[in-house]
Amino acid sequence: MKDLLYKVALTKIPLVGAVTAKVLVSYCGGAREVFEARKSELLKIPGIGEMTATNISGKSVLDEAEKELEFMDQHVITPLFYLHKDYPQRLRNINDAPVMLYYKGTADLNYQRTISIVGTRTPSPQGLSICDELVEGLTPYKPVIISGLAYGIDVAAHKKSLQSGLETVAVLGHGLARIYPAQHRKVALEMAEKGGLITEFASHVGPERENFPMRNRIVAGLCDALIVVETAVRGGSIITVQQANGYNRDVFAVPGRVKDKFSQGCNFLIKKNMASLIESAEDVATTLRWNRDGEDGNPQPLQGRLFEELSAQEKTVVDLIQKEEEIGVDQLSYQSHITNSELASLLLNLEFKGIVRSLPGKRYVLC
Repeated sequence: MKDLLYKVALTKIPLVGAVTAKVLVSYCGGAREVFEARKSELLKIPGIGEMTATNISGKSVLDEAEKELEFMDQHVITPLFYLHKDYPQRLRNINDAPVMLYYKGTADLNYQRTISIVGTRTPSPQGLSICDELVEGLTPYKPVIISGLAYGIDVAAHKKSLQSGLETVAVLGHGLARIYPAQHRKVALEMAEKGGLITEFASHVGPERENFPMRNRIVAGLCDALIVVETAVRGGSIITVQQANGYNRDVFAVPGRVKDKFSQGCNFLIKKNMASLIESAEDVATTLRWNRDGEDGNPQPLQGRLFEELSAQEKTVVDLIQKEEEIGVDQLSYQSHITNSELASLLLNLEFKGIVRSLPGKRYVLC
């Protein structure tokens, strides 16, 4: 519990965001060690100035963290520090991913299939119908459906998921002491039992305007693929798409009539190759190479089905990536004793099979 106090306190330090917090932990060796370090030691860390070092040395952040722990205990909220084994693996490779997440729910945040659905807050009847059809069409594949609990497409995706027996998770732009919009409280409470509510914001933080673009990066980062249903050419959905593209996520958009305001954004994304055109859930499943449920009712992972088809060298590469979780091509070549030219061909083949995924900087992870 004491270690958790320091982890929460780390997020309370003024002028310290996610990237700086991770730098502090890396240099000091842990959250507790950040607060136990002398000011002179903190000043040697890149990016840490006089004011930040003073803020870390103060006691107020620890007092705030103590109150946060009391709130979490009272409301059965699970804290997920970025180094914890249960922290969403899909966020680990994102540089500005939150240091701490606050989670209330039952859904597995590391489930093998996740889809985010976003769109306008003022959808047309056709947009709502398409959203329902997509969720219903995805039901046989049993993904966790992620959105932001906002008006319009977001809450429609959550509601249809609950009706279809799918777990659904809302990423909030505020703390868990409240639900916003208040009209969605009933849905949110049901989701806490059949999915989850997650946020990077402390309990007392309200739904401030600047919080929602931050919220959107988590919506983009938690998913395997993002689906956009109706959006204008500007707004939160477009920001989420840009973030998803930056995270190497698949992005899909539903096209619409040229002059419809909330089809223009989707058409723009398709035209600019920022999203793939889809007409049904089957288009998504085909692109992601998902199979339907096996006879036991559980999704069969693609990697497991293909593993028996791999060559000895491919199995070696997959084993090394699995062991390291994320690995650079040079390190992979050294450990596998495979030349860079051979390795490039193997990795490309594994990408085509949907087993590995490339990251910026010639680094690789398993899909």
